[in-house]
This record gives sequence, structure tokens and C-alpha cells, in this order.
Amino acid sequence: MTKVKVTKQDNSIVKIECDGHTGYGVEGEDIVCSALSSIVQTAVLGLFGVAGANVDFTTDAKRGYLRAVLPQNLDSATRHDCDVILNTMLLGIADLHEGFSDFIELEVK
Repeated sequence: MTKVKVTKQDNSIVKIECDGHTGYGVEGEDIVCSALSSIVQTAVLGLFGVAGANVDFTTDAKRGYLRAVLPQNLDSATRHDCDVILNTMLLGIADLHEGFSDFIELEVK
């Protein structure tokens, strides 16, 4: 099971952490793990490439771990772009969680 924790501060997502493989399928063929990874990694790419945020980003593919933390000192335009990207990411994760809750645990705090 993949545990996904989304942390909010002042109604903005400031941290995303995914830990573990979903276990839906065999390694390399797990479509649920692949879908979740694609949603989160594309959002992180957007934070860097579109919003221009200097995100603290860590991954460990073997463990199935990803952590992204936004800096606290974002200007309002960058914060807006990050909010759009991360709220879209959360919609995708929540939709995937709805269909595969036996394989994805989602916590938003």
C-alpha cells in the first residue's frame, strides 16, 4: 500500500509525501502505482518548470518514496501557480484513491 500524506498550511499545500508501493500488480507492471507516480511526479515537474519554485525534492524508487516540500517564502504569483498545480494533483490522487482505496491511503491535514 502507498501512503500519501498531503500537508496544508493556510489552505495551501506545502508538502507531499508518498511512501511504499501500492501492491496492486507485480513490480514493473503495477498500473495503480504507475498512475499515482505519474500524477505526483508531473506535479513536481510543474512546480519546478512552470511555477519556478525551488522545491526540496527527495525520491527513493526502490522503497517507493517521494517527498516534496515547498519553500515558505514564495511570492504571491508563484504561490498561486503552486496552488493550481498541487490542487490539480490532489484531485487526481483523490480520484485514484476512490477507485483503489485498498492500495492507496490518502491523508490530507
